[in-house]
Amino acid sequence: MNVRRDGALMRNSSQGSIFCKSKVGTAIFIGVLLGFVFAFLFPAGIFKSSALSVRDSRSVKFITQADSNSCDSSERIDMLKSEFISASEKNAQLEKQIRELTEKLKLAEQGKDHAQKQVLALGKQSKAGPFGTVKAVRTNPPVIPDQSVNPRLANILEKVAVNRELIVAVANSNVKAMLELWFTTIKKAGIPNYLVVALDDEIVQFCKTNDVPVYKRDPDEKVDSIGRTGGNHAVSGTKFSILREFLQLGYGVLLSDVDIVYLQNPFDHLYRDSDVESMTDGHDNATAYGYNHVFEEPSMGWARFAHTMRIWVYNSGFFYIRPTIPAIELLDRVAKRLSQERNSWDQAVFNEELFFPSHSNYEGLYASRRTMDFYLFMNSKVLFKTVRKDDNLKKLKPVIVHVNYHPDKFPRMKAVVDFYVNGKQDALNPFPDGSDWVTRLAY
Repeated sequence: MNVRRDGALMRNSSQGSIFCKSKVGTAIFIGVLLGFVFAFLFPAGIFKSSALSVRDSRSVKFITQADSNSCDSSERIDMLKSEFISASEKNAQLEKQIRELTEKLKLAEQGKDHAQKQVLALGKQSKAGPFGTVKAVRTNPPVIPDQSVNPRLANILEKVAVNRELIVAVANSNVKAMLELWFTTIKKAGIPNYLVVALDDEIVQFCKTNDVPVYKRDPDEKVDSIGRTGGNHAVSGTKFSILREFLQLGYGVLLSDVDIVYLQNPFDHLYRDSDVESMTDGHDNATAYGYNHVFEEPSMGWARFAHTMRIWVYNSGFFYIRPTIPAIELLDRVAKRLSQERNSWDQAVFNEELFFPSHSNYEGLYASRRTMDFYLFMNSKVLFKTVRKDDNLKKLKPVIVHVNYHPDKFPRMKAVVDFYVNGKQDALNPFPDGSDWVTRLAY
């Protein structure tokens, strides 16, 4: 019994063990099988795939947004480009306005407290040096050229001027014969930089025919009426307003009447150290350069003698004027007075404004001036009264001869050409020292 029971127990135990083993194997088999299935279906793994799927969805969303933003950005860039171009154009306009205002400001500053600004511009302020070494500034700085004043004239001057200098004459058809002799002598002397300011169309055509540089101003009724009907003095008065534009453009002008014979180039004999450099109506050292004149008044008893300083006037028909603030102020003053004082003589007004000092409420002109050598820049009184009668002085060749003292201008001009250019030693002899008006008055 025991043996049977033991045998039964051993059989049952053996069967349980086999059954247990079969369960474990089955479980393992199922696990392996499931592993293959999942490996086949989800090669990247269940959790990893899920994570990637989230990332991928986010990436897709980002790319979609990026494409949308790219479209918006392109439109935004186009808009910004348009705004940039518009801003650049406005900026260019503003820069131009700034440059123009800056130039105007500089011109204004030159006119205000000019003396002090000139010293500051030329150097530092310093103490006075030892006795005999102190020398004040005489040459005022030129203005800043402003081509906007007259672009057409500026273009002409660029072609005609030499070293920003030129001779300028104002003429109408009333002086056509003298004008021809005037520019003929200029050409003969080899002077390239000269210009005729024509006051009528006849002179314009005349100059073009003779290959003479000419300029006619834009229509101006005031100037045009003088040009059509005005005599010598009227025409002479217009030159002060006309010259202003030349100076504003930055050019030095040698203003010339047409009753002048040129024998040398005047620009070789200028000093250029003053605002105005003019020929004189004086006939010797005293009258030309100044002298102490004693005025006697017997009724004053002990104080009967009064000393005065005198100088003969500058000739307003031949002077060199630099493009400076005082020079432009001189032109403005003379032009204004001539427009208001119909009977005034331009030469008298020219000298009064240049020489009268400040007094009371009157503010004088602070312009520097130089008198030209009266033997080189010779008036007709010096020539006919003195030079032609002196064997030594006759050998001197002046730069110009201005027939300003004599009304018979044209024949005397031709005689000057014959004497100095053609070598006719007796060409000046037929003329009296003065005019024949004295003889007429005597009778």
